[in-house]
Amino acid sequence: MATGIGRRQFISALGSAAVAWPLAARAQQPVATPKVGVLWHAGNPGEEQPYFDALIRGFKDLGYADGRNIRFEHRFPNETPDHFRDMAAELVALKVDVIVTVGNITAPYAKDATTTIPIVFLFVADPVGLKLVDSLARPGGNITGLSILATDLTAKRFELLRDIVPQLSRVALLFNPAEPSAAQYLKEGQAAAAELGLTVLPFELPSLGEMDSVFDSMTKAGVRALALGPGGLLFQGRNSLQRLALERGMPTCGWSRETAAAGLLISYGPDQVEMAHHAPIFVDKILRGAKPADLPVEQPTRFQLVVNQKTAKALNISIPGSFLLRADEVIE
Repeated sequence: MATGIGRRQFISALGSAAVAWPLAARAQQPVATPKVGVLWHAGNPGEEQPYFDALIRGFKDLGYADGRNIRFEHRFPNETPDHFRDMAAELVALKVDVIVTVGNITAPYAKDATTTIPIVFLFVADPVGLKLVDSLARPGGNITGLSILATDLTAKRFELLRDIVPQLSRVALLFNPAEPSAAQYLKEGQAAAAELGLTVLPFELPSLGEMDSVFDSMTKAGVRALALGPGGLLFQGRNSLQRLALERGMPTCGWSRETAAAGLLISYGPDQVEMAHHAPIFVDKILRGAKPADLPVEQPTRFQLVVNQKTAKALNISIPGSFLLRADEVIE
């Protein structure tokens, strides 16, 4: 009798173990490490600084470490259209969980490459105008991110240049024609300049190799100041831009602190380092189950005016004290 009971107990226990074992085995299976593809615009991490480090720091602050609980796939198209297209397709083929795009020019390529993989864009001037999202509040589709309002600030940048150069009449607007927002930027720039009594002369810069000839054309046209259009190409070439503008005695206005730090006279725009640091929050929400369609596009609410006094002295420009008081930062 005792033997029979023991046998039944053994069989019962074995059956329970057989049911429990698969559950335990599944519980012990490693969770797949999420893969995040990042489509940059320049040629390497150094050319993407300080945004590259800010983005990685943002992930780190959320507890993500590359190779431990997340895997990054960075791609650097070096401002080459074919590379943008191919690298976007490559990230899709790798079946990354989220794609982060950096800059105006990258987001459309990623959007064309996939309608299912979530995309988080960074530094896009006009996401609605570029048809990336249905609206800022309800993006729809598989894409959302952070806008920099680049075209909306054009009038303010021209106004700032005129405050420094009161007799200013002819301003160059430099832009990369491949930038999706270039036409809108030019349109708004010319309208803003007309209200200020300025004449805007557009100059296209399709590649950094043409920079010298473009500056020669500006000089021949009698341009007395320069405003930069948005885009990664001009950021990539900011050091050369500063040198050529300084050689020609031309005051310049950029869109971020990094352009002023490179030697442009002034800059006005959002804190793009902070935006890059903030972008991983979108990715984290998506990895936890949120849908891009339900994550509103974020816009900056604070803008930085940065003045480079070293450049002002090199240009022999005396910036009014009242102007310096308005600045968020003065680089000596």
